[in-house]
Amino acid sequence: MSERDEVERLSGVVMESLDDDASSDALARRAYRSRTQFFRIFRAVIDETPAAMRRRLLLERAAWQLSRTQHSVTRIALEADYGSLEAFTRAFRKAFRISPSIYRRMGATHYHLPAPVAIHFCAPTSRSGGDDMDLYDIFAGAESFHTRKLLEHARELTPEQLDAPLNNKTYVFPWDSPARSLRDLLLRIVQTKEIWTAALTGGTFSDPKMEPPEQGTPDVLLARLQKVDVEFDRVLKDVRNRNAWSDTFVDALCEPPETFTFGGMFAHVVTFNSYQRLVALDALRRLGVKVEGFGCPTEYEASVATVR
Repeated sequence: MSERDEVERLSGVVMESLDDDASSDALARRAYRSRTQFFRIFRAVIDETPAAMRRRLLLERAAWQLSRTQHSVTRIALEADYGSLEAFTRAFRKAFRISPSIYRRMGATHYHLPAPVAIHFCAPTSRSGGDDMDLYDIFAGAESFHTRKLLEHARELTPEQLDAPLNNKTYVFPWDSPARSLRDLLLRIVQTKEIWTAALTGGTFSDPKMEPPEQGTPDVLLARLQKVDVEFDRVLKDVRNRNAWSDTFVDALCEPPETFTFGGMFAHVVTFNSYQRLVALDALRRLGVKVEGFGCPTEYEASVATVR
């Protein structure tokens, strides 16, 4: 049996227990294992305990019910295996960073929580198709490709050049100050994706203005981009595969929390980061750096075609 088959078999035991007896002994019997053996194999293969997976799946189901049914919050709490509304509210708030009643009121429809493996309540049906890129692949790929290209070229510059004032300071967002330098501009491009990824995954993000200078070197920014791309792409590929661009999520990092659609958020990142990349490209050329191309998605398509 392959590892993937084992993951599906063991996780299936937990999924089928959401409305049944969920004691450790009962789950082990369904898997035809001893209690100790079941726990050990489950944890090794799935990197999550059976109890933790079951709690997460129940909370995901509860979130789905809040957004798609008229069931009372109390009924949903009991079906999620909580003995009281208070206990359910505490657990839901810890997982989704917002109370069940506000989650329902704000119209959020995304119910997946972070998981070691991509196994969730009402697992989505993967899209079919070969290796052809769709619009998400093109825009997301071009976003990362051109940002990496800018950061690699920025390595050619001295710290003084990176921190030189920009010729034409432009406001990107009405609530923020304009970028002061090329380094500041490149940092903001990476931070945009980091902030939205934190909102998507329930993470935290400190005030960008408090970051130490060493966090803004081209090499460090390249490492940060590589790291955030993995999580950002993981979440949005799941959205793409389910054709759930109109689904909404709660950004708990906002004060107060706000609701956004996945499609709107992705379009926001692509639109404003594209603009900032073009400004950064102009700044690099003014500093004497020779950069091929002009930041078009077709350049990314050509680079992928060359690799294939």
